[in-house]
Formats: sequence, structure tokens, C-alpha cells
Amino acid sequence: MALFSRKRAPRTPLDGVDTILADLDGVVYAGPGALPYAIDSLNEAAKSARLGYITNNAARTDASVAEHLSSLGLRVDAADVVTSPQAAMRLMAKIVPAPATILVVGGDGLVDEVQKAGYTVTRSAEDSPSAVVQGFAPEVAWTDLAEAAFALKVPEDEGGIPWIATNTDWTIPRERGVAPGNGTLVSAVHTAIGRLATVAGKPEAPIFEEALARFGAQKALFIGDRLDTDIMGASRVGIDSVLVLTGIDRPKHVLAAPEGSRPTYILGDLRELHAPYPEVTERDGVFDVNGAAVRVVGADVEIVAESGSQIDLLRAGAAAIWASGTPVFVLRVPERLYDDPFHRP
Repeated sequence: MALFSRKRAPRTPLDGVDTILADLDGVVYAGPGALPYAIDSLNEAAKSARLGYITNNAARTDASVAEHLSSLGLRVDAADVVTSPQAAMRLMAKIVPAPATILVVGGDGLVDEVQKAGYTVTRSAEDSPSAVVQGFAPEVAWTDLAEAAFALKVPEDEGGIPWIATNTDWTIPRERGVAPGNGTLVSAVHTAIGRLATVAGKPEAPIFEEALARFGAQKALFIGDRLDTDIMGASRVGIDSVLVLTGIDRPKHVLAAPEGSRPTYILGDLRELHAPYPEVTERDGVFDVNGAAVRVVGADVEIVAESGSQIDLLRAGAAAIWASGTPVFVLRVPERLYDDPFHRP
């Protein structure tokens, strides 16, 4: 991983990459509007690598997502967008063959993929569906969750029907702030029936595997804003990852990132895709990034030196804490490491 690489000339995160896979919410936009620097940075990146988009948001079709991205200034076709409903239908086809009736909890993006896969859509448990598929949409109501609970009341190992969730993101960034995501809605059904859904989207492998195959990736880089879905998912399929601090996860989350959810690169915004990425060096337990230096001594995290760059201080702090093998919650961490000047919705 880049954070612990040996001494070499600084490389940008894009060096050697032939395919860039980007999350959307919190990376490209928050709500309808583009995040600062995202569009220009991604258009520049597309000059040297294939650019595709992966989204757990099941509310919209791939075509509508492409239209939105195009309106923001990106060059995108529907085929460039991989959605969690698409991944869900690939899973569904292995379990329940079309043209079975599927109870859909979600919006147009999910309904469109269910129908394209050859299934019949219902919104009522009274239609004896063969499975339930659940995804986020702003219009999902208590009555929709209740229908799912009614359809899933019999456990699957006792003859009940399958339940696939497009994703379980707990939150979703919006222009006004952070709102509840599909994970909260899936959890509501789980609480009612005591069953767990099979998940198709990030951080599970199917959505990444589809993207890698679709774009013919040999050396891919995934860009996300969440450790528990984006970075964990990229790690599970063995590709490098960027955590950009323009969405959900903040410096405090980076410092606490567990093994398997640690990004290859930490960026303040997407302009840094094109900048040389500084190397972390270690000497006598001191981790240094461009003059920002941090060490862990016993239960204390100590800032040895500052360079004036908050992102470099965060990178050094993350390297020191991760290398210590000590959970961050038992460490005394200086508030300075938690400083958060980075843009967020």
C-alpha cells in the first residue's frame, strides 16, 4: 500500500492506472450539485484512464444517473454506470429465475432493473411474491416496509422467500447534510422479522466484480468517501483505493479505520489525484509525511512536528496509529489530529 511504500520518486494516485471507478454521492456530488473540483479533476483523469461510476443508490436508473452526470459536465453514457440494482438482479437470477414475481421496495432505478431482468413487479405481499428486493428511494414509506415484512415473515430456512438488499449504507449525503440511507430501512424490516438480507452492493464483491469485468480493468483505482462500504469493498476485491474527504467519513474515522478498511490514498479533494502523493517514512517509531510527523508512545499519540498541511498531518497520524496495532479508542489522540478543514456537504 502507498502509505508504507519504500522510498521512491513521488507518484500520483493515477500512475499506472487504466481504470478509475468512482462512487457518486460524496465524491462527485452531494444532492444535485457537483462537489468542488470534482468535475474538472475527473475529466482530466479520463484523458489517461477508463472512467466508470459505481453507486449504491438504487433510486435512479443508470440512464438518469448518466444524464445527471452529463449535466454537471462529465462525459458519461448509461453503460458507464454500475448500480446496486444491477448487482442485485445478478444475484437474484442465481436464486429465483425470471419471470417470477418480485416484491420491490424502492424507486424507479430498482423497478427498471427488475423489469429488464424479466421479472414481474409487485408492491403487495398478497401477490405471493417469490422474493423481495429492497433499495433506497426517498418515497419509500412505512407501508412499503410493512409489505416487505409481511412477505418475509417465514424464515428462509423454513421455506420462506429470499430477501436481497441493494445495499446497507446507513447514511446518504445531501446538499443540506447527512440523511438516513438504505441501511436504516433494511434494519427496520430486519427488526420486525428477525431475518438478515443478502446484500448486493458495496462493500460486497458482486458490484465491484461487475464493474471490473465491464470495463476490462487490469489496474483499477476506486474512489470513495466511506470506509465501511467503498474502501472495504475495494479491499475485498484487491484493488487500490482513494478516500476523499468530501463526503461522509471524516479525519476521526480515518484514524480509527480497522484493517481491511484502510485506503491506499487519503485526499482532501479530487485535485490531489493529479498531485504527487507523498511517501510515509518511518524512523525510530516516528512517521513522517512532508515534515508532518507523528508517533505512538504507549497510550499516547504525539505530534512530533507539523508542516502546515492538515492532510499530511492526517496521513502521518493514520500511518502511526495503524502501525501501532492499538485500537484508537484506547489511545489519547491530540484534538489537532481531528481538525477537519476539508469540504463536506
